[in-house]
Amino acid sequence: MDERDFLAERFEAHRGHLKAVAYRMLGSLAEADDAVQEAWLRLSRTDADAVQNLGGWLTTVVGRVCLDMLRSRTSRRETPLDERLPDPVISPVDGVDPEQRALLADSVGLALLVVLQSLGPAERLAFVLHDTFAVPFEEIAPIVGRSPAAARQLASRARRRVRGAVPVPERDLTRQRQVVDAFLAAARDGDFEALVTVLDPDVVLRADQGALPDGGWREIRGAEAVAGQALTFRRASFRALPALVNGTAGIVNVTGGRPVSVLSFTIADGRVVAIDILADPDRLDGLDLTILG
Repeated sequence: MDERDFLAERFEAHRGHLKAVAYRMLGSLAEADDAVQEAWLRLSRTDADAVQNLGGWLTTVVGRVCLDMLRSRTSRRETPLDERLPDPVISPVDGVDPEQRALLADSVGLALLVVLQSLGPAERLAFVLHDTFAVPFEEIAPIVGRSPAAARQLASRARRRVRGAVPVPERDLTRQRQVVDAFLAAARDGDFEALVTVLDPDVVLRADQGALPDGGWREIRGAEAVAGQALTFRRASFRALPALVNGTAGIVNVTGGRPVSVLSFTIADGRVVAIDILADPDRLDGLDLTILG
């Protein structure tokens, strides 16, 4: 094995971790792959023998690349980041494969990613690197161009926003699925009262319908309003496939063998507190549903 092959092997040992960092930062699986590839290119142009902690070095490089990508989005004035649902990670109900398990460590649900998208790029980086991946503020500070104390403040601000917006979710998949099944049954039966019962009073439904003329971003809040919207599911002629969406109980709706929507549910205290729906045809066409059979 020559020196470059040996370096590539060392890099591959960190790939899953690096993609997990980039996915939390960017909310896009394709862009996360791009960020990881850029880290490899930078490593290949570096004297790797001088790098004492390769994992730490690569993590900070990916963080810096992601920060630049987020700032570039802002400068181009693209669709606001909090008005685009992050890419879902879909798995069969019997479990997440090893690659996805690394990507979804620490239960990175879609609801959490939506909140992260509302943070400023520097806040997001400080929170993700420190709170999720235990990167010291002394290493985060030079990435964001601030002092360690200022980087700590960025993470603290982000932490307060995340805690205020995302309740502690139910971790037990069996209980999650029971609540989701109760929601679907009530929706199919047109039982408005049963729907309201299974929904948290402050439930939020977010739907990303892409660039359709009558689509775009929709957000509905409150149990009665969301229950009213859920009743429209009765008129839809699709098949609901149980799935794990970012490691939690979800649904992929298909018709004619093609996905029409992906629903992610956040469950807390036995009720649905958030429903995130991806219904963007362009992004749905890129999903691989063979794993769902």
